[in-house]
Formats: sequence, C-alpha cells, structure tokens
Amino acid sequence: MVVVTGTGTGVGKTVVTAALAAAAGRAGRSAAVLKPAQTGVAAGEPGDVAEVRRLAGAEVAGVELARYPDPLAPDTAARRAGLPGVAPRRAAAAARELAARHDLVLVEGAGGLLVRCDEVGGTLADTARLLDAPVLVVAAAGLGTLNAVALTAEALRARSLANLGTVVGSWPATAGLAEWCNLRDLPRVTGAPLRGALPAGAAELPPARFRASAGSWLAPALGGSWRIPATPREFASGREASRAG
Repeated sequence: MVVVTGTGTGVGKTVVTAALAAAAGRAGRSAAVLKPAQTGVAAGEPGDVAEVRRLAGAEVAGVELARYPDPLAPDTAARRAGLPGVAPRRAAAAARELAARHDLVLVEGAGGLLVRCDEVGGTLADTARLLDAPVLVVAAAGLGTLNAVALTAEALRARSLANLGTVVGSWPATAGLAEWCNLRDLPRVTGAPLRGALPAGAAELPPARFRASAGSWLAPALGGSWRIPATPREFASGREASRAG
C-alpha cells in the first residue's frame, strides 16, 4: 500500500498514481486506487479515479468515497456542500478492504499532506498513520519545490511516517538550471530518494503508450527502471524513446 500526496495542487499526483498502477499491471500485479475525497468535479463528470483507469487500464479498480463540486480543500468543499467530510478512519477502512483483494493499493490525497479532510481536522497524514503505509511525495520540477518538499518531509518525520521518496510530476521538455539542480538537491533536502520523473504531457499520450512507458519514468523501488540522468541530453533521449515506443 502506498499513500500518494503532493506538495500542492496541480503537481501531477493523479498521473503519477496512474503510472504506478500501470507499472504494477505490466509486472502482473493487480492494482487499485482509492480517492477518499474528490473536489472540483460535478456529479457525473470523470474524476481522478476515472483518469487513472483511463491511463493505466480498466482492470485497475477504483473507489471514490466522496465528491464535492467546489475546487477547494476537502473539508471546506464538504462544508459548502452541506455534506460530511471523509474521516481518516473511513479512508483507512476502505483501503484495507481493497488491500484484501489487490496486490497494490494507491491512496491518492487531495492537495498536500496536511490539508483538512473532515470537520475535526483529519488529514491524509492521519490516514497514512492508521494504515502504517509509506508516503510518496509528488513535486514540481522548478523553483520553489525544494522548500515545499522539505516541509512535507519534515511533517512526515514529525509524525514518524515513512517517506518513500519524491517523484517529479511533470518534467519540462526544456529544463533549465533550476530543474537540473533540483534533481540532485531533492534527495539532499528531504533525506529520501528521488524515485522518478514523468515527462510533461505524459497524460496526453495514448493510453497504450502511457502503460508501456510508465516503468521508464519510475525508479526500481516503484517497479520501474528510471535513474537520475547524467545529462540533459540523456533525459531527452529517454523521453523521446518513451514517446516513440
């Protein structure tokens, strides 16, 4: 079981979750994704679970516990909708049910690690603690990410939660100095390994190509073959190979 969080919104958590599920599937392992709270999506519209299954394959099981239409933190969105939030105990119970039937369960949070999920202040960190599950942090590639990732790592340590490492959710086609320096600095500031980098636009690939390429974006600990590239040219070559494959 892996809890997937981010340093904020829009950093690529859903696409990374899909890549993890796709890599598991190609290794012959069954995967399930749990989204405790989906915000910013109206009834009947596809949410993050649907996107994971579109990219990783319909054989991936998906469960969404609650949906709130406003694009806000889950607790805030729930209050505005007049609905209850999703307590960590409820999310943990759902994850355990999925774990009884699947080899890998991915619990994808909303926003960051300490975003409130219910009216009493429960967070994704509380869900991870109840599950005794490692947390994978998805981060942006460029300026500002070191501070955000360091704060998340500090919050994990303060709660005695296992930091599985960091994945860059969207690596730009043309990376600058900040991005290349961050590849080396992220492990140093977090005390946890860098576990992969997904190319920008990965979600726009045809699903079959996404599934075939997912392992090349993830480190061996996550079921892939990725390693920190030695040069910008090496990364670009790998990116083009995944698109062509």
